[in-house]
Amino acid sequence: MEIPMQCYLIVALVMFFSGVYGFITRRNLLAMLMSLELILNAVNVFFVVFNRFLFPEHLEGMFFSLFVIGVAAAETALAIAIIINVFRSSKNIDNEEIKELKY
Repeated sequence: MEIPMQCYLIVALVMFFSGVYGFITRRNLLAMLMSLELILNAVNVFFVVFNRFLFPEHLEGMFFSLFVIGVAAAETALAIAIIINVFRSSKNIDNEEIKELKY
């Protein structure tokens, strides 16, 4: 028995919108980073699902997902380096109190 496409899309939509909600409502930079990763993982699920159900003989969705995972890993490393640098200078990672990187 195969799981229908709508089930995968509902799971990906819940992941995506919970990531958007977390990114908008959180003030902690690490929580915002985790929300951004949740958004990127939801997009990966969309890529794989649409590839699997629309073009099962091709692997473009899988390759796009691998590319997004690689970009997300680089983005996470860069974001954590920035967060560590901000914490060292201000002893705080609340995004509303950080004013050094705005200009």
